[in-house]
Amino acid sequence: MKTILGATALAALGTAALAQDTVRIGTEGAYPPYNFINDAGDLDGYEIALGAELCARADLACEFVSNDWDSIIPNLVSGNYDVIMAGMSITDERDEVIDFTQNYIPPAASLYLAMDEGADLEGGVVAAQVNTIQAGHVADSGATLLEFATPDEAVAAVRNGEADAVFADGEYLLPIAAESGDLMIVGDEVPLGGGVGAGLRESDGDLREALDGAIQSMKDDGSLNDLIVEWFGEDAAVYE
Repeated sequence: MKTILGATALAALGTAALAQDTVRIGTEGAYPPYNFINDAGDLDGYEIALGAELCARADLACEFVSNDWDSIIPNLVSGNYDVIMAGMSITDERDEVIDFTQNYIPPAASLYLAMDEGADLEGGVVAAQVNTIQAGHVADSGATLLEFATPDEAVAAVRNGEADAVFADGEYLLPIAAESGDLMIVGDEVPLGGGVGAGLRESDGDLREALDGAIQSMKDDGSLNDLIVEWFGEDAAVYE
């Protein structure tokens, strides 16, 4: 994250999201299957389907808006929307700036994708999306970090020879590896973060509690696991 705001500033920017006519949910629209733009030009994906169900269960009127990943937290804090649902891993660093619901994707492994099984993951050039936990891991690993605004650009950097490998969420990279004739998963799995959750301003505790209750109800009745399998496949990590 590029912007860190103190608790006083966050409180001053807080809005009573539950009292609004519509709760606005910010997403990237570029991280399938979490969120993406479909062939009709509409936002689609796991988080869009999940958000609709959560809002129905919490009796909230909601709408999704797209926002570039690099500015998604600052725009939440400044009030351009009320919730982030964008494949965002829960981390201590982010939790200093915003609040999170409980996770709606359990902690899962991050993976490396490369064109060569012998790709140098420790001393070579590794691409990652900017401001992600994967980028932070690469920066600390000894490899040369090459950051990109979108995950697609990070994958493209491997194909065009700019990077030896790309490091990202396993759920994002596995379908690419399965559908590609030239890219493969290499190296070991790396567990990072506390799962994926919805981000909110720290002042919007009532909204967080409403979404938390809806997430928990989907965990309790098994519908959250069903949705995860629908979008990520039978091998996806689910809740026990």
